[in-house]
Amino acid sequence: MEHLNQLTDDMLVALYSKGNDKAFDELLSRYQGKIFNYILFIVRNQELAEDIFQETFVKAIVTMQQGRYTADGKFGAWITRIAHNLVIDSFRQERSENTISNDESEVDLLNDADLCDDNVEMQMVNDQTLIDVRRLVDALPDNQREVVYMRYYQDLSFKEIAEIVGVSINTALGRMRYALLNMRKIAEEKHIVLEMY
Repeated sequence: MEHLNQLTDDMLVALYSKGNDKAFDELLSRYQGKIFNYILFIVRNQELAEDIFQETFVKAIVTMQQGRYTADGKFGAWITRIAHNLVIDSFRQERSENTISNDESEVDLLNDADLCDDNVEMQMVNDQTLIDVRRLVDALPDNQREVVYMRYYQDLSFKEIAEIVGVSINTALGRMRYALLNMRKIAEEKHIVLEMY
């Protein structure tokens, strides 16, 4: 097949299940950056992220080859869910008590930065603001940081986030609400003023 890049994810999965390795290569090229960045954002360790990334795609390969893929039109959410579960498993292995708290968290507000290229000074202010926002997001508890990342960096809906993380939509919304409150609180405590031009 010459035009694999024009096929849907499900068509590629079907082809791969029948032995077409190039179909998997196309799926990998579509999702490798997004999945790796998601894992790295959560675990904050390059080597661990690489291991989990490889394990994610190995699990996907095994599932597809066994004909057990059933995500009908939601390959991206399915593969992200596999990655999410492996990240959780990794945290559990690392810590015998894997407690992630929504309380006592630091962070600031700002979600989507539409940058203007008006002048160098504005660009520098915007760049610094994005760095400040990233630090504030990094200060969030893992489950809040994950929801913020999926919503604003991956542009997923709360329904998709809930499915991937395995919680209700209300829980996903609640985590986002607490994340924003925590980000505001930290910004106020540290006297951070975020300006975007």
